[in-house]
Amino acid sequence: MLGYLAHRLLMMIPTLLVISVFVFIIIQLPPGDYLTTLVTELQAQGEEISQEKLEFYRQEYGFGEPVVLQYLHWLWGLLQGNLGYSFEHEQPVADVVGDRALLTIVVSMGTIIFVYVVSFPIGVYSAVRQYSAGDYALTFVGFIGLATPNFLLALVLMYLANEYFGTSIGGLMDDHFKDQPMSWAKMVSILEHLWVPVIVIGTSGTAGMIRRLRANLLDELHKQYVVTARAKGVPPGKALIKYPLRMALNPFIADIGNILPEIISGSAIVSIVLSLETTGPMLLRALQSQDMYLAGSFLMFLALLTVLGTLISDLALAALDPRIRLGADLAK
Repeated sequence: MLGYLAHRLLMMIPTLLVISVFVFIIIQLPPGDYLTTLVTELQAQGEEISQEKLEFYRQEYGFGEPVVLQYLHWLWGLLQGNLGYSFEHEQPVADVVGDRALLTIVVSMGTIIFVYVVSFPIGVYSAVRQYSAGDYALTFVGFIGLATPNFLLALVLMYLANEYFGTSIGGLMDDHFKDQPMSWAKMVSILEHLWVPVIVIGTSGTAGMIRRLRANLLDELHKQYVVTARAKGVPPGKALIKYPLRMALNPFIADIGNILPEIISGSAIVSIVLSLETTGPMLLRALQSQDMYLAGSFLMFLALLTVLGTLISDLALAALDPRIRLGADLAK
């Protein structure tokens, strides 16, 4: 098992290097760069930017250098923990992200907990009570969750809250906390506002998880070893938990590798609708303005989450399923 873990950790290095190449290519694909975009916007507004400032940016960040040298310059900064400089905000990327990264992690972790806590019991119930009234009702709700876009659900909740309760549910905290450093009062305010984005962002993921767990568990419950266990008088709870549920959890756990980046990247539109102080709107703006270091850092962060999520899910699967552990031992 230790050999398997070491192998997976070593494989993360070339994986992230290849991803960094694609990320840099993507942020370089639009014609021009941040400076040309900035000059065009200023000229459209009847303003000008000084040539000294343009030359400083070109020399400091290598806009006049070949693309390969620009990539190496950016990659070397990432390896040193330097995320680069945000041209639009005129600050280092680490300072620009600031509390937004923390708030994004809080929202994402809350959403992940919501997805798993809600989907697990419902998925098991729907499989065990197949074709019951509760199964039909939960299946109907699940289909609605899958079919309803997150941003539309956010708009509906905002309308209902304003129309019937006279309150605004936008934002992650009260207005007077927005420019203040993190404190206990600010954290309490964040937790009070957190339930709305968690429900909105987690709805589709919860519905999908329920459907997958239900289908996998139903497939296991109809296999011969379960029928034999029931015929031998094994108690229903033990016959469910000992093997079928464990086997059905494999795809459920494997989704950890996908759900982490999906929640963060997929919540960008929801964050704009709900005016959330997370990284989603900032990423969208960085891509629009070709703020390459800010956009590239975000995309690499999503890639890192994907790789780490996949590693966590693989380790959890190896601990859960003896067949995977046996395959890991044979691969040594």
